[in-house]
Amino acid sequence: QVHLVESGGGLVQPGGSLRLSCAFSGSLFRMFAMGWYRQASGKQREVVATITSDNVTRYSDSVKGRFTISRDNAKEMVYLQMNSLKPEDTAVYFCHAGVPGATFWGQGTPVTASS
Repeated sequence: QVHLVESGGGLVQPGGSLRLSCAFSGSLFRMFAMGWYRQASGKQREVVATITSDNVTRYSDSVKGRFTISRDNAKEMVYLQMNSLKPEDTAVYFCHAGVPGATFWGQGTPVTASS
């Protein structure tokens, strides 16, 4: 069984930065594709960034150039560095882990970009 725990969310002024972390517990972390998703109030959950087991990254157009996803296989951690935050980035951010036939979610960490 896989367990994901996010941390690092909070309140930040527009233009500021935050770094989200996701701690993975379970087996075979290096085989999982990992990702960050977000869900704003009243909206559907959407993908923010993903990173494969081979460290190939993809970003949504709304965060490209501002956010960076990375993983540390030795520490079994995934990170999301968020720079130049905008009010529209306000959402609960979820960590996701997936392999063929199995998908897991964390409980989410809230991010609010507001003055």
